[in-house]
Amino acid sequence: MYMAYTTNPNLPKVRMEAVRLVKYRGWSMRKVARHMGVNPGTISRWCDHPQGTGWIKILTKSSKPHHHPDEIEEAIVEKVIEYRLKYKRCAKVIHYLLQRDGINISLSSVERIFRRKKLVEHPYTRTPHKYPLRPLPESPGILIEVDTIVDGPYTDRLYIYTLIDVYSRIAFAAPASHADTSNSIRFLEKAAQEVPFEMKTIQSDHGSEFSRRFTERLLKRGLSHRHSRIRTPTDNGHLERFNRTIQEECLNRVPRDLKTYRKEINNYLHYYNHERPHMALEMKTPMEVLRSY
Repeated sequence: MYMAYTTNPNLPKVRMEAVRLVKYRGWSMRKVARHMGVNPGTISRWCDHPQGTGWIKILTKSSKPHHHPDEIEEAIVEKVIEYRLKYKRCAKVIHYLLQRDGINISLSSVERIFRRKKLVEHPYTRTPHKYPLRPLPESPGILIEVDTIVDGPYTDRLYIYTLIDVYSRIAFAAPASHADTSNSIRFLEKAAQEVPFEMKTIQSDHGSEFSRRFTERLLKRGLSHRHSRIRTPTDNGHLERFNRTIQEECLNRVPRDLKTYRKEINNYLHYYNHERPHMALEMKTPMEVLRSY
């Protein structure tokens, strides 16, 4: 049994002290009530409490209600448990079977009963993300940022894979009809043939095309893979800027077509890497930086 709810964290100790004054110091309940600033009847209830020994804190009871006006009947709860133990199926199937047998209950209520009664064998738990130390881009290939640009409406999308070397700002890009792990690997293999250095660490966001399978396939090729932090696009800031540049200077100026994109992107990459001066590189081109390394 606990006392009435309050937000005062010190009240359990106050109750104990009040009982101690009455039972061990000989104070009257009225005197203790005046001293504590409460009603004498309150002091009487504290002294009659099962924990009212004067040496145990009288805890505050929870504010959680004992019952809810819309709570599920106990008979239905028992049926949910019975069906789960009998059929050993997921909440969606159990919900269907209950509805089929005339037991009216929502799917969310079935799932909630599963959780509360610990009937879920493998509850979903999100694996915390691990972010290994970001390597310093002290030479070409040490840190490569990779991303995809989604171009067009949902029903008619094209994807442009993009890549940039943080040290030299050498960039590479290629269009694709869809983005998945296989296309991501093919893009990197093609990029490895085009860039004049060995790639070592690939950094990407958490897109489905850069999932765990992508990481595993990179490891088999001797490459390491790290993810940028969630909702932190600045981690891939160099590539985000390149994505904007290639959209403004190339993609937005040509017809939106896979064949056209392949041709125009290749032409633009030559211009970007060999001719276009970069303010971040002190007006040098990426190839000039690479040659001076």
